[in-house]
Amino acid sequence: MRVFLYTTLILLYMLSQFIPHLYLSYTIGVIAVITCFISAFHAKGLHRITGFVFLVLGIFLFIYNDLEWHTFFLQFQSMLGLLSLFVVLPFINSLIRIGRYDKSLSQLLQDRVTRLTSLYKRSFLVCHFLGVFLNMAALPLLIQSVKPSLPTMSRDDINQFFTKNLLRAYALCLTWSPMEVIVSRSIDITQAQYYMILPIVLGIAAIATGVDFVLSGRRYKEIPVSMTQTQEVDLKKVIKKVAQMLGMLFLFIVLVTITQQILGQGFLFSVVLLLVPFSIFWAACLKKTKIFLSATIPHWKVRVDGLANYFFMFLSAGLFVGVLAISGMLSFLEPLFQYAAETPVFLYLFIGAYFLVTAFIGFHPLISQTFLAEFLVPILPQVATLPLAVVLVTCGLSTIMYSPFNLSVSLLSSELKINPFRMAGWNVGYGVVYILISIVVALGLEWAFY
Repeated sequence: MRVFLYTTLILLYMLSQFIPHLYLSYTIGVIAVITCFISAFHAKGLHRITGFVFLVLGIFLFIYNDLEWHTFFLQFQSMLGLLSLFVVLPFINSLIRIGRYDKSLSQLLQDRVTRLTSLYKRSFLVCHFLGVFLNMAALPLLIQSVKPSLPTMSRDDINQFFTKNLLRAYALCLTWSPMEVIVSRSIDITQAQYYMILPIVLGIAAIATGVDFVLSGRRYKEIPVSMTQTQEVDLKKVIKKVAQMLGMLFLFIVLVTITQQILGQGFLFSVVLLLVPFSIFWAACLKKTKIFLSATIPHWKVRVDGLANYFFMFLSAGLFVGVLAISGMLSFLEPLFQYAAETPVFLYLFIGAYFLVTAFIGFHPLISQTFLAEFLVPILPQVATLPLAVVLVTCGLSTIMYSPFNLSVSLLSSELKINPFRMAGWNVGYGVVYILISIVVALGLEWAFY
């Protein structure tokens, strides 16, 4: 039932981007209300609590502002773009497993590694690469691959190793991934171009990686590891797999950019539109189309059926943000942002602090970004969009490594059986350093080109 409902809602939303019509918008709104109601019964934990808070506040503000009752159904569409990406992502996740790319990369962890510092670096790089395609599924995979090599370490040292190694690598890889929602949303908010952002965020990721390698080198340099793998690794095969992934990723970025220019739609919409046909094309190049489809469809149904948390929280947040924007209740903050537009260093520091604080309050970074966008859009003509996009991407995704409420931290805490707040404490310092690095780079761009 939920799979049908979610799919119908997303398909109608995609159709509305090509055929905008008021009746279609109301139809989407009605289905969104039904979806939100049904998802509420299946949502759990923080997503359920947050969703209910947004829903109650949204309904209260709607009644308080005495809006026309039928416009209630038009307040949910702002979040459907990012929900669309969650629906299609299982296709690329499944493809990586069908092509055995994950297994090939995991072998790099077991090829002539004798020191923990070398294992840390390899695990970091493998997670960084797999995270682009597998998302959070890369985390438990790498724990299973690396953990047998750490038998002599204390439980606390093992937990710190994985918390720093995997969460930092995962956060950094998402900053340049075209399939990451925060990246796409930042591009759509600022109207920047992905191909201009890419080399900058890659550079920031490289600097942050270097900082982490220096810190880990000091901590783990003299600690030996005992590899359980005795089979020789075929490096040529691994390199071939990596080359295929990089080639396909480059082709996907080119196609998305061309599609965005032709259709005049946002970057996120172009990613969603191309992800499924591109995954099928990739499977066809591997001559595994039948295997891919037979394995992916059941996997996709399970994943979509489990999206109740996201649909309830984001649809409720969409209602709240939409009504809040109409009400004008936050207009008193506009002078602050007008001042910030004239003082870039203040604006960037404010954005970094904003994501840091809201991460510990319990806000999902996408929710935080949506609120912030309401204030940023009016000042966009006055600010440099490229540095702003870089700051939005890096500061928003920094929360992945330290927010105790983030799904990545929750997943890893479940795997390691440790309190997520303790994990957050191990990474928040590095997260602040990463934010400051990105702000310095953004200010450098501002000084050099604007």
